[in-house]
Amino acid sequence: MKKQNKDARMAEIEATAYNLLAQQGYENISMLKIAKAAKASNETLYNWYGDKKGLFAAMIRKNASQTADEIEAALARSDDAEPALRVAAQTLLTMLTSDNAIALNRAAAGDPTGELGDVLNKEGRQSVAPKFLPLLTQLSTISTAERDLYVFLSVLIGDWQIRRVIGVMSQPTAAEITARVEMAMSTLKQLT
Repeated sequence: MKKQNKDARMAEIEATAYNLLAQQGYENISMLKIAKAAKASNETLYNWYGDKKGLFAAMIRKNASQTADEIEAALARSDDAEPALRVAAQTLLTMLTSDNAIALNRAAAGDPTGELGDVLNKEGRQSVAPKFLPLLTQLSTISTAERDLYVFLSVLIGDWQIRRVIGVMSQPTAAEITARVEMAMSTLKQLT
């Protein structure tokens, strides 16, 4: 199978997995259920992903990678740190509160082995958060950039992600996300 066709087919399978995850939860779906719903062979899923955890780990990696790419593109478009930080923060918060990200967080929380949580941490926060450091270094100082990043992300994300995961908050609107970004920017200015 050509790479382009395989990538398209994997995207279809992963979209099916997201749908099943949202409907039935991580524990109630299997590779066979996903294969049947995606009209794919169970063998194909096992060959491409290894097992159910492998499939969801791949989905986590893809979600984090797409977000990291969007953040890097935002950073590359602007020489001015402040507007670039706003766009990067908007991108991050939009992704973190999206239905797909919430479904993956629920899957990680439901995995008693902690393997998915480890992948989520490594591919998510540990790979994406450092991309903000060059901007914060421009806006503050090298010595305070890590502290500023911690505070900025704490204010930006707050409890929104966990509230979405436990189902007590709906997906925020673009205006709500923009307001939250501005709150984080305001807090950052107070630090610097």
